Amino acid sequence: MDTFFNAEYIIRLFLALVLGFALGLERELTNKYAGLRTHILVCLGACIFTMLSIYAFPTYATGDNVVISNATGIRDTSRVAAQIVTGIGFIGAGTVLRNGPMVFGLTTAATLWIAASIGMACGSGMFDVAIIATVLSVAVLTLIRIFERQFLPSSGKQVKRCKITLYLNECDINLVYDFLSSNVENMRDFSSKKLLENPEKVRITSTFDTGNKRKMNNFYKKLNALTQFDSISLQEIND
Repeated sequence: MDTFFNAEYIIRLFLALVLGFALGLERELTNKYAGLRTHILVCLGACIFTMLSIYAFPTYATGDNVVISNATGIRDTSRVAAQIVTGIGFIGAGTVLRNGPMVFGLTTAATLWIAASIGMACGSGMFDVAIIATVLSVAVLTLIRIFERQFLPSSGKQVKRCKITLYLNECDINLVYDFLSSNVENMRDFSSKKLLENPEKVRITSTFDTGNKRKMNNFYKKLNALTQFDSISLQEIND
């Protein structure tokens, strides 16, 4: 008697979850919009669709007093799975942003694409391919970033978009604005908002582009010498 749960199916689903987690963790640690949950769900969903494509549709189907059969006894098990390649493009496109000559999110879109392929490999039972693909993908995301920063300093892709968040006294807003205008490249926005718990304090946020790593290393010291702030965070929001 067949059991209700199929151990092979469960292994495939859990492996897709674990490998999707591995890819999503790298994106989460680098503060990308598509992080852990997105990559896990994409990988898991691709696995499920692939398993459905292989096992869920029989060769013979019966209707009202009608038997519809495949004369050759062969069915196309890739029909549903093939649509994953097209469908994942809609999710990937949602992570890509363009601002003038700069494009952001391409790497994250690519990780979603590879996550879908890893999920398909898990769904079809190609565990070795899925595991090796995950290891190689994580290695590319981490090691190539280090290589680019160390050996390609003049690359146009080294232009980084950064976001700064400051908590400080309201009287220092204009001082910070003048400092950012003079010390950063291509400031995108600048906004301030009073804190409900303390109206004398404000939160300032701004995004800007920079390609000078040395300037960013000295950025905090210059700003700290200019004014006293309660807290500051400076994060890179590129791919």
